[in-house]
Amino acid sequence: MEKIFYSGGILMFPLLLCSIISLTVIVERFFFWIGVGMKRNRKVIEEIFELCHKEDWDGVKKAASGSKSYIARILLSGVMHRKYSPVKAMELAAADEIYSMQRFMNILDTIITIAPLLGILGTVVGIIESFDMMGASGIDNPQAVTGGIAKALITTASGLAIAIVTVFPYNYFNTRIQRAAQIIEKYTTSFEIDQDRRDTCREIDHES
Repeated sequence: MEKIFYSGGILMFPLLLCSIISLTVIVERFFFWIGVGMKRNRKVIEEIFELCHKEDWDGVKKAASGSKSYIARILLSGVMHRKYSPVKAMELAAADEIYSMQRFMNILDTIITIAPLLGILGTVVGIIESFDMMGASGIDNPQAVTGGIAKALITTASGLAIAIVTVFPYNYFNTRIQRAAQIIEKYTTSFEIDQDRRDTCREIDHES
C-alpha cells in the first residue's frame, strides 16, 4: 500500500489530506446527527403546545429550557417574542439551527469536486513525464513508458475513490437537513396558527 502511494507522485499527498479531512467531517457530522436524534423529544413538544393553549408561558419556558431539542429552542424563541414578532423570532432561531446543521457541508462538497480534479492533474503530470521519457530514450523501452502511465493513473483512481466515498454521506446529511427544515416549518406553522387563533378569540371576547 505504501509503495502504491509513493508511486502516485507528489499529488498523492494533497489527496491524502482530502481523505483525512473528509473522514474527520463525516465522523463529526455522524455523531452530530446521532445527538440530534437522541435530543429530539416529541412529548416535550406536545407539552409545549398544550401549555401554549393554556397560555402558561412560565411553564413553556421551563419545559423548553429543560429540553435540548432544536424544535423546543425555536418554539421558545417564538414564545419569548410572542407580543412583538414571534414568527420573525422563530425564523431567526430556525436559521441558526439550520446553519449548525449545515456546518462543514461546504467542505465535503469541495472535496467531492476537487479530489477527482487533483487525481486527473496527477495523471496528466505522470503522462507528460512518461512521454518525456519516451522522447529521451526513444521506443526501445516501451515497458518503462507504459509503467509510468499505469503509475500516473493511481492518482485518478485515488481521487475518484475519495469523491465516491464522500458523496454518499454528503447526500445523507443533506437529506437530514432537508427533513429537519420540513419539521421546523411544520411546528412553527402550527405555533403561528395557534397564536392567530388565540388573538382572534381575544378580539371576539373584547367585542362581545
